[in-house]
Amino acid sequence: MTHSLENDIKPAFLKPLLSPMHEKGIEDDPNEDTEWNDALRSFGIIPPKEKQRDEVEEMVLRLQEEAKVKPYEKMNLVELKEAEDEFDEEDERAIEMYRRKRLAEWQARQTKSKFGELAELQGDEYVKQITYAGEEIWVILHLYRPGIPMCILINHHLSQLAKKYPETKFMKAIANICIPNYPDKFLPTIFVYFEGQMKARFIGLECGAPDLKLEELEWKLANSGAIKTCLEENPKKKIADMMTSSIRDCSIQYSSKNDQKQT
Repeated sequence: MTHSLENDIKPAFLKPLLSPMHEKGIEDDPNEDTEWNDALRSFGIIPPKEKQRDEVEEMVLRLQEEAKVKPYEKMNLVELKEAEDEFDEEDERAIEMYRRKRLAEWQARQTKSKFGELAELQGDEYVKQITYAGEEIWVILHLYRPGIPMCILINHHLSQLAKKYPETKFMKAIANICIPNYPDKFLPTIFVYFEGQMKARFIGLECGAPDLKLEELEWKLANSGAIKTCLEENPKKKIADMMTSSIRDCSIQYSSKNDQKQT
């Protein structure tokens, strides 16, 4: 048996008041501010009046919504990778830009927190600093003896290169402390390691001439793989080319003078 809303919900004293209005087809606006609507709301006959938002409130709410931190801005790189399928298409570009930003920040922190200086290697630290330097780590070790001019020059150059290439570990060690009885005739000596394995070595004059330039040493180490240089060609080649050109010019001038004398 079906019961009418009036019989089941509305109080008995309201029935006489409602019936004539329904018979006349009069419909009330439930949101209208009248005593009648207030009475109906108090008995739960009509729903509570909807709260009207003014224009200013709408603007404030909209700004608050726009200012909310996107969920991906709270994530690290690993979490971004795991949740990338859960985002809407419209967020994909923003997520990619944010990922690149986080990656750049991470790389900057990693680079800054690594090396960046020519450190002194103690005799008992060889295994720790060289053999177990870590994955993807290049190590440049200079064996030297105080007082040898070429060793002093190379230490100076390596100090500058260490600042320029902080992702590579630059180290120096007094030769006979690192390797007992290491002969001075082999100095300076440069060893290049990658993940604990020796990849290159430069002994004595192989390190360079007494007038070794910074760029020449940089090029030599770059060829070993230890650093990634911006140099496009061997600086030594430029010097050789200049010397060859100078010799050629002198030869031409000498030949011209001889020709003039013969005539």
